[in-house]
Amino acid sequence: MVFIVILIASFLLQIIFPWWVIVIISFVTCGLIGKTAKISLWFPFAAIFLLWIGMALFKSIPNHNILAGRIAEMLAVKSWILVLILTGILGGFIAAISGICGYHFRKAILCKKTKSGQHAG
Repeated sequence: MVFIVILIASFLLQIIFPWWVIVIISFVTCGLIGKTAKISLWFPFAAIFLLWIGMALFKSIPNHNILAGRIAEMLAVKSWILVLILTGILGGFIAAISGICGYHFRKAILCKKTKSGQHAG
């Protein structure tokens, strides 16, 4: 569920908002419905990794990877495919960090409410 929510929301909101909207989406999604720390780390990573690679291919293949090839030359790497993979890893890493932060934020808030409820009673 986390994977699908992040994938669809990121796809739709990146049409309107800047790329960093994935941080907000991952944080909120994992903060609300992330069941475990592993899910909150790996599902956002996988969703954004696949989304960004898919979108990069969608935009790069029609122009025969000319821009991606030039970026690869500028970064001094051998192939545009490495640029593609690096793009996916970078976006996935950012989403993963945001997702795990959202999960732990929720845990901290729930823990704080539980402790304050015990002392008040």
